[in-house]
Amino acid sequence: MAAPRKCTGVECPNDAGSLQCPTCLKMGIDSFFCSQDCFKRSWGEHKTIHKKSNLLTNLFPPKVVSEPDPATGTFNPFPAYPFTGSLRPLYPLSPMRTIPKTIPHPDYARDGIPRSEQKLIGRHNIKLLNKEEQEGMRKVCRLAREVLDIAARALKPGVTTDQIDEIVHKACIERESYPSPLNYMHFPKSVCTSINESICHGIPDQRPLEDGDIINIDVTLYHKGFHGDINETYYVGDKALANPDAVRVVETARECLDKSIELVKPGMLFRDPGNVIEKHAKSRNCSVVKTYCGHGINQLFHCAPNVPHYGKNKAVGTAKPGMCFTIEPMINIGTHRDRTWPDDWTSTTQDGSLSAQFEHTMLVTEDGVEVLTARLPDSPGGPVPIPGAEQKENGN
Repeated sequence: MAAPRKCTGVECPNDAGSLQCPTCLKMGIDSFFCSQDCFKRSWGEHKTIHKKSNLLTNLFPPKVVSEPDPATGTFNPFPAYPFTGSLRPLYPLSPMRTIPKTIPHPDYARDGIPRSEQKLIGRHNIKLLNKEEQEGMRKVCRLAREVLDIAARALKPGVTTDQIDEIVHKACIERESYPSPLNYMHFPKSVCTSINESICHGIPDQRPLEDGDIINIDVTLYHKGFHGDINETYYVGDKALANPDAVRVVETARECLDKSIELVKPGMLFRDPGNVIEKHAKSRNCSVVKTYCGHGINQLFHCAPNVPHYGKNKAVGTAKPGMCFTIEPMINIGTHRDRTWPDDWTSTTQDGSLSAQFEHTMLVTEDGVEVLTARLPDSPGGPVPIPGAEQKENGN
């Protein structure tokens, strides 16, 4: 039996998980990390590997193998990549959008490096927010909900994800907020849009939405020093609602989040939500993505604690009043395994099956939890019945 693979993270003694550096994967370099936190902390030093490997590529640049469509000017930037499903990126990407200087920017806005996050050496040191900081989180999360709802109302066949990005970007500016994804670790857009087999971190592009798609919109705002994070998965057109697999995976993901939030209160172990999520996902014949997890959020976009979504995990820590974090289960119809596109961001299911996700930012209170990004009475979307689920639950 082979010895356990060690984590590539800087000075990390842990065994590696399945998380790979997307750039290394594209270059054919083996580099595995134990967690997203470890990957982010190591990024400053790790990325030098890419520069060394790029020397030969710069000397002998690859030939252009994808010509733009003469009618539209659009093209698939990765024609040789073995995509797992039918979804394809459609470039060119629009130019990176700008934010007025009068709106406070997070530290990574200039060069893409979240230095404030990387300074946190003790990953288990979880911040307890005071009353003023809690109010700051309430405000930004209310704004994040407003922006997500605005984006969701624009969904229909024919709309491109780049148009959704523009809508989110403008809505953030109107609320004197910076869209947190923009240039975070060099992410090029203001929102993540993940369609069908895309699990998370989809980059908005020129592909028009189709009747029958499902799409996750992941919005985060930075407002007056605080980040608020939320996402939901929506049905595009009538065909999606008529697809039993689409409804099953979307509603299962929604239920997994709701059931996990019921656990949150002082004393909850951060390893506990994963047990509830995986049990429910399996009851719907779905799987849980293990590569990504919920995370702490406050003045930092991502920080401790980690909140895994799969069962029998070894997450460390206990919930206490004043803690803010997200839970954001990613649920697949098929395998839980994921694969990242050569854009270094878009994560898709390894077998091309559908994936759905829901996320809330929540605050632990003295006697329970406050869901800071809760749906409003007029929020678009919302649950629909899963075909056959009621009969199965009743044992009929």
